[in-house]
Amino acid sequence: MIIVLKADVNTETPDVQRLVEFAESYPGVRTELHQIQGATRTLSELYLLGSTGVIPTEPFKEFACVERVVRITEKFRSIGRHGGELEAVGFDYNGIRISQDTFHLFPGLCAVDNRENLDTMFRLLGENGIQTARAGAYKPRTSPYDFQGYGAECLPYVFESAGKHGIRIVSMEITHESQIDELLEALRDSGNATGVMIQIGTRNAQNFELLKHVGQQTELPVLFKRGMGITLEESLNACEYVASGGNRRIVFCLRGMKTNLGDPHRNFVDFAHVPVVKRLTRLPVSIDPSHSVGSRAMAPDGLLDVFHVTAQGVIAGANMVLVDFHPKPEEALCDGPQALLAEELPRYIEDAKIVREAYLARLSRIASSPTG
Repeated sequence: MIIVLKADVNTETPDVQRLVEFAESYPGVRTELHQIQGATRTLSELYLLGSTGVIPTEPFKEFACVERVVRITEKFRSIGRHGGELEAVGFDYNGIRISQDTFHLFPGLCAVDNRENLDTMFRLLGENGIQTARAGAYKPRTSPYDFQGYGAECLPYVFESAGKHGIRIVSMEITHESQIDELLEALRDSGNATGVMIQIGTRNAQNFELLKHVGQQTELPVLFKRGMGITLEESLNACEYVASGGNRRIVFCLRGMKTNLGDPHRNFVDFAHVPVVKRLTRLPVSIDPSHSVGSRAMAPDGLLDVFHVTAQGVIAGANMVLVDFHPKPEEALCDGPQALLAEELPRYIEDAKIVREAYLARLSRIASSPTG
């Protein structure tokens, strides 16, 4: 059971304290108080954990501080919407708003290779008005002989370059909990020149101990990639590990499923699940068209497959796009053949903008319809 408190209520008031005491008076019930910073208000929620199925909701509604009482209807308690009863408030990080209503492109290097390419990449993004990017320092690879990333060694110049070119958030995958401290230390040493969104890659989607550690830190938001060979429900339950640890600043990323049914694409594109995830959860939804397509194949109409696949996700309401972009893909140490080129970046940004405007036009038409 979740009790939603009224807008901007002070959780230290006697009324809230009495509410907590009343909830914990039921046998076997404990409580957790969570605060979520939304765009216009702070949302406070009291979670009742334990055997709550027989506890009546009416007594809680009588407290002056209570807005509504929501019964849990999904397995993913913290991230679920529970029949639409809980709002998707989103979050703010380093001056960037990320929610189910916003839209951001995160182009960049799948793996950092050298300072020159990194700086060129960030510079081109800044010149095209992009403030969010990706840059991999730690790379889990299928083969132990493939490039695994430069790790903490490259973090100082990654953050310096990002800050110099106005990049506010860099999405960076981690493979071990110790890397969280490495990121935080390097950020502090840089004077917090930029921000980091911790990325949980598809290979670690069910690394539950890593997910617990990521959830227990609340300084950095998290991008959780769907597991490549597990169901959507299994991925959402894995994502719940992060949220249940205390960190609810999470973006859920669809990146394609590992199955030959998607051939010749690298993965079977699962972007039809964008509205599904937004309906079932409170999380903003990202797509990763580069790892879905896995190549620079071009359609007869002159558009790359990655343009078309991006459009499929954006027209369905995706809030974020994680896409590979490299100024010199021939020098890339990871996934160079699928990366966008420098001359393609402006066209890609414009194409994504066109599709996003089409999605907003669809919403506007529904809002103005007499039938709702």
